[in-house]
Amino acid sequence: MKAANHFQPMDKIKQMLAVIGEVIPPGSEIVYLDYPVYDNIGDLLIMKGAEAFFRDYGITVRKRYSYVNFRQKMAVEDHWIIVCQGGGNFGDLYPHHQRLREKALKAFPRNRIVILPQTIHFNDPAEERRSLLSFSAHPDLHLFVRDERSYKTASSFLANVYLAPDMAHQLYPIPSNVPGTRLRLGLLRKDQESAEQEVILPCDKVADWPQLFTAWDRWLLRQIIKGYSLDRRLGNILPLRSIWHSLAEKYVARAIVLFSGYDEILTSRLHGHILACLMGKPNLLLDNSYGKNMSYYRLWTYRLEGHSNEASAGNYVGDLYPQSS
Repeated sequence: MKAANHFQPMDKIKQMLAVIGEVIPPGSEIVYLDYPVYDNIGDLLIMKGAEAFFRDYGITVRKRYSYVNFRQKMAVEDHWIIVCQGGGNFGDLYPHHQRLREKALKAFPRNRIVILPQTIHFNDPAEERRSLLSFSAHPDLHLFVRDERSYKTASSFLANVYLAPDMAHQLYPIPSNVPGTRLRLGLLRKDQESAEQEVILPCDKVADWPQLFTAWDRWLLRQIIKGYSLDRRLGNILPLRSIWHSLAEKYVARAIVLFSGYDEILTSRLHGHILACLMGKPNLLLDNSYGKNMSYYRLWTYRLEGHSNEASAGNYVGDLYPQSS
């Protein structure tokens, strides 16, 4: 099966993001909230996809805030839409992001609030209920989710819940070479979302997103975060965002260069899978600790092959896009 046969499905997934334009219409003025200032390439891809979506749909970003420099008392016009970053941090695994969204809901009851595509996961059912009930109190909240389980969970509490793919799909296509070396990269997560599973396919190199950041990068990131914290107290007057966005572009470019050197990708990172699909790289996706990857594949990227190729143990989500001819 030739790679060209898969271009149309990837275009269709990208086009499915147009549903967001129904609640953030072209020409809207927005505040972009909770963009990432940390060393996660996946979240940086989401940010780049969101910014591309804003440009492509003629949406004007009036202000941008990370969780570090967000101020509840910031001046926001009533017609501006508060738009929160998407990703996989809706829940209690990453509580500072969830608290930021809850603060925004309370601070801006007169503004429409839109949360870009998220995966919902709470370890504590009581916390899940408390948090979603607090969201339900806002009169104009719109939540986009990336999988059917999240949709079912949110719909039990909220009126305006929608299914949409990850924002990184707005970046399609990302040009890539085909080395022809038959080398396989293993991009395997080692954090709290990693699942205990046997990797049965050999890899020529094994890495994870944090390894793309040098000691200098980590030092620089710490200084930027300190600067953001200071800027919040100063009223957000320092030009730190442009500096960070330039660095974020460089870090994402490193990931693209890394992937470009391999013909196949084996990954337990959802955005390792998505980046491989954006670049047209054959890849195999392993699940994470709570089923996020499998849920995403079954709803969206399964269409790249038209059928599932899951292992019987459930460790592997699919053998995907595109197969060699």
